[in-house]
Amino acid sequence: MAWISLILAGLCEMIGVVMINKLHKDRNWQSLVLLILGFGASFIFLAYSMETLPMGTAYAIWTGIDASGAAILGMILYGESKDWKRVVFIGMVLGATVGLKLVS
Repeated sequence: MAWISLILAGLCEMIGVVMINKLHKDRNWQSLVLLILGFGASFIFLAYSMETLPMGTAYAIWTGIDASGAAILGMILYGESKDWKRVVFIGMVLGATVGLKLVS
């Protein structure tokens, strides 16, 4: 259950990051509410997962999901660069995240 909670924490963090960009562009209260809910849920799920998982592993995987997910969503939603080098490095982050799961 801790791993599921950790994945949910990373996904909620991605929502929060995307809402930062949306709030910067639109300046509406819905984006602000979603930003607060995304980050709040992320920290709750992360705290729950850290009751079982080691802090370093949980934090690294949480940030890996968020960083790679936010970069991918930026490419899809906001037309950010899809340069092959960027995709390779996102793949490396995801590979490191999976590697941490395998050795934990």
